[in-house]
Amino acid sequence: MIKLNPKLTVTIEYMAIAFGAAIMAIGIGVFLVDAKVVPGGVSGLSMGVHYLTGLPVGLMIWVLNIPLYIWGVKELGKEFGIRTFVGFTLNSFFIDFFRGDIPGFSFIRLQDTTTIKNLQENDFMFLILIGAALLGLGLGIVFKFKGTTAGSDIVAAIMQKRFGVKPGMAIMITDFFVILLAGFIIDFKDLAGDRSAVTLTFYALFLLVIAGRLVDIIMDGFDYARSVNIISDKNEEIATAIMDDLSRGATAIKARGIYRNIDSEMLTTVVTLKELSKLLNIIKKIDPNAFVTVSNVHEVMGEGFRKRI
Repeated sequence: MIKLNPKLTVTIEYMAIAFGAAIMAIGIGVFLVDAKVVPGGVSGLSMGVHYLTGLPVGLMIWVLNIPLYIWGVKELGKEFGIRTFVGFTLNSFFIDFFRGDIPGFSFIRLQDTTTIKNLQENDFMFLILIGAALLGLGLGIVFKFKGTTAGSDIVAAIMQKRFGVKPGMAIMITDFFVILLAGFIIDFKDLAGDRSAVTLTFYALFLLVIAGRLVDIIMDGFDYARSVNIISDKNEEIATAIMDDLSRGATAIKARGIYRNIDSEMLTTVVTLKELSKLLNIIKKIDPNAFVTVSNVHEVMGEGFRKRI
């Protein structure tokens, strides 16, 4: 395995954080702001302020994150790190950049393109799905490379430290109240257009689910391997076939069958999705009565499997 220079590794990680922040910014600034569907957290709160005052969303995200960042450093220590500052700063910059709210770049305004306008008018659900996908994908990349975008992440970490509240629950509570607040603002300012504020609030909750799931996928990865446990009277033949036909290893674990109260061995092996059907056919051919369980595997570290980033 090739080992990268530590400085090069850090550079790649910061580039990835910047890339993730840009993707996330497109999802928020181009697809969600003018749709009046808020993603929760500081981003959603900043969108609410934008609807009330007209101030740029990215600028408000940065301003609101500064006190949270200072609070986080005091509560969580220096390990909270510069990556968080870089993450929310880049995200804020890219949101206003793509929306044309940065002086000198007013010509960009991707939210005013024909494609986005057409989606807003004719396929609103697909618009929100794309926004959620970009938000989740970008945030997942930022997290994957050890960065954060501050906001409710800081609140969640502090609530966990002080009160023992699980981070996922803390983020859900925070985002829920932010979405409700934004809904009231949209209703108060009569910004919902053809859709009611309640409808937009439900869209926002739907957005949270999709984006959250995509973050999990980016962090954990799509299932790309399976763990297989095999209990058979012909373990040696099956193990030999696994090694010869699949070029995979297998481990024999001593076990005791409770039903028959006899000592036996259980084979366990890990194969790729493509190899799974072949393995099951091998087992069925050797011992049709074998007891087999198959489990999802998110991560495999070792020879014969690709390494996750």
